[in-house]
Amino acid sequence: MQGVFYAVFEEEIHQVILENQLFKPGERIAIGASGGKDSTVLAYVLSELNRRHNYGLDLFLLSVDEGITGYRDDSLETVKRNELQYGLPLKIVSYKDLYGWTMDEIVKMIGLKNNCTFCGVFRRQALDRGAALLKVDKVATGHNADDIAETVLLNILRGDIARLSRCTSIITGKDGPIPRCKPFKYTYEKEIVMYAYFKKLDYFSTECIYSPNAYRGFAREFIKDLERIRPRAILDIIKSGEDFRISTTTKMPEQGTCERCGYISSQKWCKACVLLEGLNRGLPKLGIGRNQGLNSDGKKDRKRDSRTPSIESKQCGSLEF
Repeated sequence: MQGVFYAVFEEEIHQVILENQLFKPGERIAIGASGGKDSTVLAYVLSELNRRHNYGLDLFLLSVDEGITGYRDDSLETVKRNELQYGLPLKIVSYKDLYGWTMDEIVKMIGLKNNCTFCGVFRRQALDRGAALLKVDKVATGHNADDIAETVLLNILRGDIARLSRCTSIITGKDGPIPRCKPFKYTYEKEIVMYAYFKKLDYFSTECIYSPNAYRGFAREFIKDLERIRPRAILDIIKSGEDFRISTTTKMPEQGTCERCGYISSQKWCKACVLLEGLNRGLPKLGIGRNQGLNSDGKKDRKRDSRTPSIESKQCGSLEF
């Protein structure tokens, strides 16, 4: 029975890749690797399918070291073992090198209330920075169906129309420097857990020590409750998100680039630079909240910038590109 489950699981991922044309032969693909179950299974399955079906991909592991003692340092040891187990080159980029701060240092300054805001913003940009260093064509992430359903719900609760309009896309960032894709978009978390467990894959299962009260956690629990009542609830939420229509009169953010670091931004300064400015000035709450930007004098600014996206034009931290 386990053999049948493995075959069905892998074939479903293969069909998702084919039907959505996620990859092209010869592409360099970075797999966002945290050491957790999702990214570990993704790395294993992609490497297997790449060999089995001759995708012709060059695969790499890309990890972000947020600087969380007792959590990320341990999970990165798992990723380093995966590098040897799967024969995939590994690149690690760190918050300390990129931004001059670790999450331990940030939490020490701001406390636990808004730390996930900093970490989420920094991690998204760090993945792109690492992908640029690897010169890859795409980044593949382990976001599963449960994650996407949670994101749909969170964007509705926050009234974030811009993110709601794209959060269910299986490929995002096509108009940016490095697109991202989600081969596990229609794969339940429980399936991934079962696959990792029965395959005896080497993964790290401890939750982040700074996220017990994260807003996403409440959405996750709500969706789990819905799933117990209606097993298809997760896929139904994703389908609803796909079918949302944004009014043509709704003003959407204009994508440009950050004047300070060159990263994608709809403001003069990207969110990471705004948060960094607050940290470096000893005012960590300066960048908390939506649609806040700062000009070069450190004042709030809401003007748009419509230049072509590039993440290699300037430095955001001390790491050179």
